[in-house]
Amino acid sequence: MITVVKPGLLTSVQDMGRYGYQKYGVIASGVMDQIAHRVANILVGNEDNEPTLEITLLGPVLRFEKNCLISICGGDLSPSINRFPVRTWRTIFVKKGSELRFGPAVAGTRVYLAVAGGITVQEAMNSKSTYLRAGIGGYEGRALKPGDVIRVDKPRDLSTAMMESLEGQTGDKPFAEMDWSITSNLIPIHRKDMPIRVMKGRQYHLFDEESKLKIFSERFEVSPQSDRMGYRLKGPLLRLEVPEELISEAVSFGSIQVPPEGNPIILLADRQTTGGYPKIGQIASVDLPLIAQAKPGDYITFKEVTHEEAQLLLLEREENIKQLKNGIILKFK
Repeated sequence: MITVVKPGLLTSVQDMGRYGYQKYGVIASGVMDQIAHRVANILVGNEDNEPTLEITLLGPVLRFEKNCLISICGGDLSPSINRFPVRTWRTIFVKKGSELRFGPAVAGTRVYLAVAGGITVQEAMNSKSTYLRAGIGGYEGRALKPGDVIRVDKPRDLSTAMMESLEGQTGDKPFAEMDWSITSNLIPIHRKDMPIRVMKGRQYHLFDEESKLKIFSERFEVSPQSDRMGYRLKGPLLRLEVPEELISEAVSFGSIQVPPEGNPIILLADRQTTGGYPKIGQIASVDLPLIAQAKPGDYITFKEVTHEEAQLLLLEREENIKQLKNGIILKFK
């Protein structure tokens, strides 16, 4: 079990999302940074879709009521265990009674905490993700509060082998880390000026020539009016060649919509199911983790790629994840 001493700014239970219900108006939700979430699970021997804690900007204080195997992936929010700094993107054994806390946000916005065995919460429509606005899924349909007790399932054999390899290495410290980490090409680079790869959207052809040039040559600032539903951007205004009404259609994670005032909106994990604003672009799946780690005040630039280029980049990333899984299995067989 893990006790929430302090909840942080926004800490919720999330998995890969709630799919198959958008036709009924239920949003997909799920983690913002799928790579950090998946890698965190892999590093503790879980399946990719086990729920993790999504931690935003100001992290919680968590007390471990039993020995646990954890990993912390995503942004760098200065994690420490009993005041000892701890590294991210690796496997960590934590002793019973230890406290994990976070400090200043050095890079990125969101951190994912995976625990071997996975977090025990009830499913809602085939997902354990928290849909905060509707109050369903996750931990009682809400963000964590002080005093909450997070229950953890029994670890798999792979996780147990990893725990046993680290338990004897703790010494006087409250934790022990694996002496290896993952390859750098699986760790997204978080920068203030982030070149985000984008494909032309379904309504790209409806925008005037100046807007078509601006979207791929100017920079945009993430507005404070941003959340898990979408990032509102400030920058050069984008306009249609001829204003027209559009029929609402499906939207996806990373769709870049442009409302009438001209400031684009990037749709994210808690996006609506359909939208009627024209879409000037679609962020390539491989770069969704980058946009998920942006915060208000960060500047974003867009780089055009083709669908074929985006597919190849995604296949390359998935191959790297497959190699990570296989490497861990072979090491702890």
